[in-house]
Amino acid sequence: MPAATCDTLKRAEFPEESMKDSAKTRLATAVVESWCTFQEALSKTKRAYPLPKFLSFADAARRYIEAIRHDQLVRRDVASAISGLTEHLRLERKRVPGRVLYEADRLECLMFGGFDPEFEGDEPPGL
Repeated sequence: MPAATCDTLKRAEFPEESMKDSAKTRLATAVVESWCTFQEALSKTKRAYPLPKFLSFADAARRYIEAIRHDQLVRRDVASAISGLTEHLRLERKRVPGRVLYEADRLECLMFGGFDPEFEGDEPPGL
């Protein structure tokens, strides 16, 4: 289950970052903001699942993950939003669209496993 709430993520203060990392900072901020928007929509809407809000979060997270692919460090606020995401979504509601659970699992694999379960293209010859 993601450890951080939106209040905790928004209150987190980070030291001034260098200019080369400002794009990564903007991407991380977009992930946190879209996560909070999704959480708000999830708590307000009990009938319809806020799929567009989740997909917006997933897109922002994929852009951030792509930007930090070769970095050794990850922003704590983004890691908190993605860590345990699949399990959190399963426990949040009884009925969660399969696409949401698939995308959540994919984000966890991309962020923490370093691979994409929807991998295509760079397979070794003969597979």
